[in-house]
Amino acid sequence: MNHHTQPLTLHPTDPGYEDELAGFQTGFTQRPAVIHGARSAADVIAAVRYAAAKGLPVGVQATGHGLPGGSEGGVLITTRRMDGVRVDPEARTVRVQAGVRWAQVVAAAEPHGLAPLNGSAPGVGAVSYTLGGGLGILAREFGYAADHVRRLDLVTADGQLRRVTRESEPELYWALLGAGHVLGVVTELEIDLVPVRTLYGGSLAFDGREVDPTALLRAYEEWTRTVPDELTSSFAAVPYPDIPALPPHLRGRYVLSVRVACTGSRAEGEQLVAPLREFGPVLADSLREMPYSESHTIHSDPPEPHAYYGDSAVVSELDVARVGEVLSLAGPDADGMCVVQVNHLGGALARPAPNSVPYREGRFLVRLLAVGEREAVRERLDPAFALLAPYTLGRTVNFAFGAGDRTEGLYDPKTRKRLAEIKSSYDPANLFRR
Repeated sequence: MNHHTQPLTLHPTDPGYEDELAGFQTGFTQRPAVIHGARSAADVIAAVRYAAAKGLPVGVQATGHGLPGGSEGGVLITTRRMDGVRVDPEARTVRVQAGVRWAQVVAAAEPHGLAPLNGSAPGVGAVSYTLGGGLGILAREFGYAADHVRRLDLVTADGQLRRVTRESEPELYWALLGAGHVLGVVTELEIDLVPVRTLYGGSLAFDGREVDPTALLRAYEEWTRTVPDELTSSFAAVPYPDIPALPPHLRGRYVLSVRVACTGSRAEGEQLVAPLREFGPVLADSLREMPYSESHTIHSDPPEPHAYYGDSAVVSELDVARVGEVLSLAGPDADGMCVVQVNHLGGALARPAPNSVPYREGRFLVRLLAVGEREAVRERLDPAFALLAPYTLGRTVNFAFGAGDRTEGLYDPKTRKRLAEIKSSYDPANLFRR
């Protein structure tokens, strides 16, 4: 039986059930009572109506980078087959269906000299990323991806397909962009593209055993005070295990890196990063002018599915001494691999927008990502986030990896109250859960 004729409704005992569930995150499993593999908005409507009639919770999965908690024992709608991308070069917009990955959008926009506001990993689903805010590689210049959404096509709990714009349904539009995962199933987005063909970017890496991690972080924090909004960057500390699966130059190394994306010219970029190059001996330097289609090489996120857990803190200030202690807790001597990433915020990210993406006043986002059993990881991460607590404004929904069951701090109290009112209006039976 070929792929196009086999039934797209799968139960736990059916062949193909496990394959349909498989995603990028392998660290925890979900066992929905039924999976609906959607090819169209009509399929999504049918699945939502089925779930509502049975009183079952609904989860949605595109790429499985973030797994939905709501589908356990309920209905999981997989959207990977809904992969249509349509660019309108005149309007500088693109329409993306629910299962589209960012790599497809980058490829479709590039011939027109345009780019989407995607993140660092090309395999991430464009819709779920945008609904969670979308902190991209050009974020300081253009803001969150959510700030550039023209229209959302949404199936709500009543099984209706709605076309949502800022003008047509301002409250629903506001709530979807920041918290869309609990309000329905978005089947398509229309989003702005930006006129970016090339950028100056890459990574500057140092050996964390040769240079002082806290001193480098301090230099990075001071450097971020001098850069224009056209430059977006992050600092990362990665203690690589000594295993054969890694390339020889990374095995057992503690790598500190600064990742940069700048829409200025090569000359401007070189001038801006010059102070970082002076910090000490460089382990690797991939900074260059590149076509936007190569922007995924800046972070070189691992493409293979794996288990990971993590959380984040949006901070009002980067207390270098405290984050230095976090680096020590998560460093090469830690009980298990832990990656620390610090994203520089501000610029266009601080501008108000008609959506529910919170904590725009934050200056940095501190992310911790660990490998291991969930409870053991939480025991390692909790002391680190406790160190950051005096400066923490809240957490970011897109970076609550496996910690999404904890909802406190994802939104400020005012935003949370308004979201709850909209949720009770559009999904009173709580069909869509975190």
